[in-house]
Amino acid sequence: MEQRIVTFGEIMLRLTRPEKLRIIQGSTWNGYFGGSEANVAVSLAMLGNNVEYVTRLPDNKLGEACRNELRKYNVGTHFIVHGGIRLGSYFYEDAAAMRGSSIVYDRADSSMTTIQCGMINWANVFNDTSVFHWSGISCALSQGAADVTAEAVSEAEKRGMIISCDINYRKNLWKYGKSAHDILLPLAKKCDILFGTEGEWQLLTGVTPPKFTATSTDFTFDVQKYKEFFDKVKEMFPKCRKMILALRNTLSANHHILSGVLYSDGKVYIARIYNIDNVIDPMGVGDAFIAAYIHAMLHFGTDNQKDINFALTASAIKNSIPGDFNLTTEDEIIDVCNS
Repeated sequence: MEQRIVTFGEIMLRLTRPEKLRIIQGSTWNGYFGGSEANVAVSLAMLGNNVEYVTRLPDNKLGEACRNELRKYNVGTHFIVHGGIRLGSYFYEDAAAMRGSSIVYDRADSSMTTIQCGMINWANVFNDTSVFHWSGISCALSQGAADVTAEAVSEAEKRGMIISCDINYRKNLWKYGKSAHDILLPLAKKCDILFGTEGEWQLLTGVTPPKFTATSTDFTFDVQKYKEFFDKVKEMFPKCRKMILALRNTLSANHHILSGVLYSDGKVYIARIYNIDNVIDPMGVGDAFIAAYIHAMLHFGTDNQKDINFALTASAIKNSIPGDFNLTTEDEIIDVCNS
């Protein structure tokens, strides 16, 4: 039987005004379920992987609706635990023209925020599991959520599993007195795959990556500067085998330039550049990237260039799909890769 992938984090109810209205406008909302690690789980399932999503949900109709939504996409929910009083939510305002997007979180005292060590039997969860994926968002929620994440990472490390981390820094979530750097750095040192944006890598390491300033697909990368950056960062993470830098230059609300850089075995691999001039929904783009990379790494052999191109293409496609989930198949991604 194929070994499974496990992701862990908080899934929330996302509420967005239709037609790019502002949060203070209108009387109706479009609702979606989403959350970084849940988005990764759905993407992996869409790509044909055996994936389990672990979280803590309230034992009510909203919790039930979350489980049903995940099951719809063949995401396993066998290890979800119940408890707490509420499902976290967030209100998302779409960007338009020169107006940027905006998020208002309503997740205080959610089931995941109040999670504690011992509530999840990680030894049981990780039976027949090859990959564990987590993100910095879980550690930002509360000390308890950070402790449970550390508990999971330690168990995965003990079992020799592949550990994947999306740094996923959210400044407005770190409210319980600990710094993201102090909490995330020791956990990241245990990981085999590290993924993040320019700002997230700088936060975690204190090292500034080269600036991505592309305004078209004609941009020329300074490969040597990226190698120097990753060579320096690699000294901090000797265990890490794959380091990924997600690149995005936002020219306007609906015009983004995307690319990515993979560092593996001392070599740098640059993804193609996508010029996306009709962004429908940028939420979950990074989650689509890391999910597709995990899939490619597990299934495509040792072709690092193919892996990073596939992952970046999945990320680019997500910009065309409303909601948090990247509802895209492997064949669809390959078709775009080959176009």
